[in-house]
Amino acid sequence: MNAPTEINETHRVQFPQLDVPPRLLLGPGPSNAHPRVLQALTMRQVGHLDPCFIQLMNEIQTLLRYAWQTDNPLTIPVSGAGSAAMEATLANTVEPGDVVLVGVKGYFGHRLVDMAGRYGADVRKMMKPWGQVFSLEEIRENLETHRPAILALVHAETSTGARQPLEDVGELCREYNCLLLVDTVTSLGGVPLFLDRWGVDMAYSCSQKGLGCPPGISPLTLSPRAVEKLHRRKTTVPNWYLDMSLVSKYWGDERTYHHTAPINMSYALREALRLVAEEGLAERWQRHQDNVELLWQGLEDLGLTCHVEKEYRLPTLTTVRIPEGVDGKAVARQLLDEYNIEIAGGLGELGGKVWRIGLMGFNSRRENVVVLLEALDRVLQKHQAK
Repeated sequence: MNAPTEINETHRVQFPQLDVPPRLLLGPGPSNAHPRVLQALTMRQVGHLDPCFIQLMNEIQTLLRYAWQTDNPLTIPVSGAGSAAMEATLANTVEPGDVVLVGVKGYFGHRLVDMAGRYGADVRKMMKPWGQVFSLEEIRENLETHRPAILALVHAETSTGARQPLEDVGELCREYNCLLLVDTVTSLGGVPLFLDRWGVDMAYSCSQKGLGCPPGISPLTLSPRAVEKLHRRKTTVPNWYLDMSLVSKYWGDERTYHHTAPINMSYALREALRLVAEEGLAERWQRHQDNVELLWQGLEDLGLTCHVEKEYRLPTLTTVRIPEGVDGKAVARQLLDEYNIEIAGGLGELGGKVWRIGLMGFNSRRENVVVLLEALDRVLQKHQAK
């Protein structure tokens, strides 16, 4: 066979072997993955219907139920980043005209509004300034006014560092005959969560924050009440890839092929969840709380203030107010360039006003807090001396 003569060689570039700097990821995510998780990621592949992999799927589901404190049968990892699991909750349970009430107190409340609207929901909003949370009475008043089919709340608002209390909200939702959807992206694996006790019907998360795993696979759980709403749909789920009436057959007894699962990411997630169970939830939650309190005290010693009232601060993510006259982006860039430490600036209404500092999963360690505070002190002294 004659060799082809018309190959376009324009993009045949010889790049060097991949090398990345040793960053300490103390922003809002991703966090650094545990070495055991990275080791699991590199293991050889099997097929997505291999008996070995099916056993691994069962183990992931069991471990996810522990991490979330739920007995929901439909508890699985979605093949995609956290926003895929976020969209899956809405795609499966929202039908055109359904009233969806969203608590908006930060960037990701607005994202829920956007997604629900795309699926034809009659979206209603209850609003709070960024960094505050909703009281139970405010939630009741809005349920009474709007009578939604779904109430969507962000438990851990990644843009503000605020933790929304959920105790008794599920009971309210049952009183008003609606489903409770909760964003646990920045809380799973680092903040107390009791989905069944709190009456949560739908929750989603991600792999790259409190679980300490690379991004690309995302926990999702639907209660029997949510599954019942899915099965009562008058219309087809408008997102084929995220249609849980199909995907659940792969994760259920049928093991019916839907799409090729991310094999190696599943290995990594299993190991991350195994580490959660090995440490124990109570111990893990306490570790995150102990380390963030050390951070808060250190920030105070540097003359810095946190954006969120202490009672509602997340142990996984802290928003720190940028001092007047300090270039927040320049400080973050200097930490990255000189110390290999990543922190992030604010999103949306908090853009240019705060830094976001994450202590999540494997990264929630005392030595990381000390290193960050020392580096931040040096960088701030330089900037404030200008």
